[in-house]
Amino acid sequence: MTVTTRVLTGEALAAALEDVARLRIRVFRDFPYLYDGDADYERDYLRAYQSPGAVVAVAMDGEKVVGAATGAPMADHAADFGAAFADRPEPMSQIFYCAESVLLRDYRGLGIGHAFFDAREAHARKLGLAFSAFCSVIRPADHPARPGNYRPLDDFWRKRGYEPLPGVTARFSWKDLREATDTEKTLQFWMRRL
Repeated sequence: MTVTTRVLTGEALAAALEDVARLRIRVFRDFPYLYDGDADYERDYLRAYQSPGAVVAVAMDGEKVVGAATGAPMADHAADFGAAFADRPEPMSQIFYCAESVLLRDYRGLGIGHAFFDAREAHARKLGLAFSAFCSVIRPADHPARPGNYRPLDDFWRKRGYEPLPGVTARFSWKDLREATDTEKTLQFWMRRL
């Protein structure tokens, strides 16, 4: 298996968004997201990544996209995250948001997750931003859909210098698998200085 990673911006990024949408729907079906994806929602959501400061890092196995990580200046997401960061000392204009990172299961454990963070953090530095942040979904430890072998990524994120921001959370709704309607979930923000 030969996997390469590439950083996409501008037109190349826009051309990859359909692949990113498909990956999001497929990978986010797994715990802890349990996302019952919708292609129309995905297309609308991914429009945020057509901003001038956005970046997508993709992992390719030949011509097949097997993973993707998105990012954009936090200011592009101010409507969604402004309240969460209202009491933080870091100006939102100095924060880069590492949004999604999705990778097919067979390609995990090969260092691609590190490559995704490296690419987004390097892009953020080029933009002159001082901080990098992302959020993770919070699910209870006894959630009935939690697999017995589930390992949270907290240790991986900490090794990269990220720490959870106490009290800095956002709430978003989506439809879980086997559920009839959207329900609200809490997302915990993590951040590091670049």
